[in-house]
Amino acid sequence: MLLGLLSGLSAPLPAPWRYAAVVAVAVLGLLREVGLVPIRLPQNARQIPQDVLQRNVRRGALQFGLELGTGLRTYVSASAPYVLAAALLLGGQRLHVPLLAGLGFGLGRALTPLARRAAGDGDRWDEDLRVRLRTITVAACAVLVVAFGLLAVRQF
Repeated sequence: MLLGLLSGLSAPLPAPWRYAAVVAVAVLGLLREVGLVPIRLPQNARQIPQDVLQRNVRRGALQFGLELGTGLRTYVSASAPYVLAAALLLGGQRLHVPLLAGLGFGLGRALTPLARRAAGDGDRWDEDLRVRLRTITVAACAVLVVAFGLLAVRQF
């Protein structure tokens, strides 16, 4: 929702420029996933910062919630969520679009442990994921490049 609200900042840019920027970010994400461009994702895989909690529980909980909700306090192994975030920021769409994107992201995050549990053998599921993770992340970014490319063509 924050990205949807902040997307108004990109409104002065012509729509074709915004969509071209989204496609550029998507291509950059794809290049990162393929291994051609080394980019660190903005994330922090640590859990609740204990030093902050010891000083001020409310502030620490608020900081943790903000970082976890924005994806900066979790391990995100793919570029696709960040490409989607850039698209939401630059797209200038109606407010329901970021809401639906957030719900989809949350559903996807929830389905992962559910799928692991349903598989029965968690160790085998983990190994299968390790083997297929690169294919999954590359495919996700490739789909975003094509989808945003098609949207950009419509704008020109």
